[in-house]
Amino acid sequence: MLSKIYSAGISGVDGYQVTVECDVRDRLASFEIVGLPDTAVKEAKERIHTAIDNSGINFPDASIVINMAPADTKKIGTAFDLAMLIGILRSSGYIHPAVSFEDKCFLGELSLSGGIRSVRGVLCMVLALKEKGIKEIYVPAANAKEASVVSGVNVYGVENVRQLIEHLNGKKKINITEFDPELLKVKNDGANKLDFCDVKGQARAKRAMEIAAAGGHNLLLIGPPGTGKSMLAKRLPTILPDMTFDEAVEVTKIYSIAGMLGDGVSLITNRPIRSPHHTMSSAALAGGGAIPVPGEISLSHNGVLFLDELPEFSKQVTEVLRQPLEDGEITITRANGKFRFPCSFMLLCAMNPCKCGYRGHPTHKCTCKEEDVKKYLARISGPLLDRIDIQVEMPSLTKEEISGMSVGESSETIKKRVNEARAFSAPRFKNNGIYSNAKMTPNQIKKYCVLTPEAEKMLGEAFESIGLSARGYDRILKVARTIADLDKSEEITSVHMGEAIQLRTLDRKYI
Repeated sequence: MLSKIYSAGISGVDGYQVTVECDVRDRLASFEIVGLPDTAVKEAKERIHTAIDNSGINFPDASIVINMAPADTKKIGTAFDLAMLIGILRSSGYIHPAVSFEDKCFLGELSLSGGIRSVRGVLCMVLALKEKGIKEIYVPAANAKEASVVSGVNVYGVENVRQLIEHLNGKKKINITEFDPELLKVKNDGANKLDFCDVKGQARAKRAMEIAAAGGHNLLLIGPPGTGKSMLAKRLPTILPDMTFDEAVEVTKIYSIAGMLGDGVSLITNRPIRSPHHTMSSAALAGGGAIPVPGEISLSHNGVLFLDELPEFSKQVTEVLRQPLEDGEITITRANGKFRFPCSFMLLCAMNPCKCGYRGHPTHKCTCKEEDVKKYLARISGPLLDRIDIQVEMPSLTKEEISGMSVGESSETIKKRVNEARAFSAPRFKNNGIYSNAKMTPNQIKKYCVLTPEAEKMLGEAFESIGLSARGYDRILKVARTIADLDKSEEITSVHMGEAIQLRTLDRKYI
């Protein structure tokens, strides 16, 4: 008997439907899987055979052929196990013939005991299956909350094979897993115990952080040791705007594929912040492997990638950032296809002005030779620096600033202004797939960055005196648009433009 069961696979962050065709014939016993399966899929034969036996069902003594369509696409992973098992059982008469499988899909890895283990990328697959008209999706119980994020489909969390067979035959139904709206609320994790009011002084750097958070801009902090660069960076998550539902789904998809979501987790609602060590490789940053997985830039999607001590990173590594910063995605090519991963992130960098860290310090003498300083700063290329919207110099703190009792603004107060600025700009980007000023296209810059005559004159003078590139020109406009949003002004005035230009002068001073 021939059965047709639906499952799904993953390519990059996109799911695709797979049709599992199972033919069971009363012939010499054999078991074959075709349709370009990888090693993990081929090994499913032993998992399926043993899981059926240990579930109290007799494995059919027959010729079994399973074809996985489309046959020209490499099938990778263990998520197809459950669909293949259901195909065999249906063709062997263990499932009532009246049960329709036209709108059902099965995902999950089998254990030898007959249990259903969790798999990666369930959210991506469920989203793709919904587009294909699938109404019922059976997933491992550990993945049920993750799959329930998708509306319009009924998600069933399955513990074991016996439970699933009884459900399909109408003996004992499995409850539908419902999405909990409370999960949309941002959780107060450990990072939120930090607060901007803990940082002494550095009012200009704090203002730059607020602008960066409001517009999603890249930011570079330059200053000697002990000026608070790392302290500010660690507190950036406390002022980032709340994620929209669509942004949360995008982040959850990536972490699901990477296997970093965790059992029972439904949705990631906090913006991710990644802080890799400077000894990392370019593959770890961009993603890769025989079966490509997301790298640090994709794990930072809709969040922040923090590179502390930027010049200490290999130049080969930092140059990888150039194309993703422009495109918001990265494509990795392997022999078995191309894999696309989104990576729209804020780049936050910190660095010393020289190797010893004390160049320009008012009291501490710099021990670096001029050649050493040039060599140290040359590790950051001009094209990469050009892609950093805001560059802020952080001076050393005075004794009075360190010992003073005054308390600065709290993260809650700053975040309120950031959220208000995002809300002010939101109508511009409705249905455009972007959420911040930093991601504006050239046409959107022309449309939304309306300058007063004074602001236009000021930008023209800065273009000539600083020697801006076309990219730098556009980025100043984006920053000025954000500053105007913080003031709830549709027009960019000379005040907004002046502040934006002041935040873009260090590239010519240091590099």
